[in-house]
Amino acid sequence: MVTLEQVEKLREYANISYDEAKTALENADGDILQAIIELERQGKIQPPKGGGQFQTGSAAVADNTQSNKSNKGKENQAESKHDKSAFGRNMKKLFRWLGGVIHKGNINAFVVEKDGESLMRLPLTVLVILATFAFWIVLPLIIVGLFFNFRYSFEGPDINNSKVNDAMNTVANAAEEIKNDMRSNS
Repeated sequence: MVTLEQVEKLREYANISYDEAKTALENADGDILQAIIELERQGKIQPPKGGGQFQTGSAAVADNTQSNKSNKGKENQAESKHDKSAFGRNMKKLFRWLGGVIHKGNINAFVVEKDGESLMRLPLTVLVILATFAFWIVLPLIIVGLFFNFRYSFEGPDINNSKVNDAMNTVANAAEEIKNDMRSNS
């Protein structure tokens, strides 16, 4: 039975597709070496330079040990390079995504109005930073502002959904009603 590990090893070594590696291993009854030899005969992979060599006895064992150590070092270097390049690609994706989010936050704004006049336009990026690091100041100011006839809305090319602004108006109207109820009860 051919395993995924065998297919993956042969595929990486011979630079062939999964299908070709699986077929070669099945034809070789799961023997990776036999599959490599058969792929060389078919011309799908290049034989090693120098044609290879054959040794017997302890010299072959010593050479094989040295060769395995050398190959493991090369494999570790290749894995390390692959890990570094994958990390680099992922970091580029992360920074590109963050850049896009910051850009959208900068072109869209939180608007503070009083009596129909716009008092302040704050980029959403700044609002998020303030709300994250100074929420104990920002949140009470926004709530208290509602009782002093301030109205809040969001504007920008990426904010096409008026439901958010409708909700903001509903909250402002509710604050206005509470304020009026308090005045009439006094």
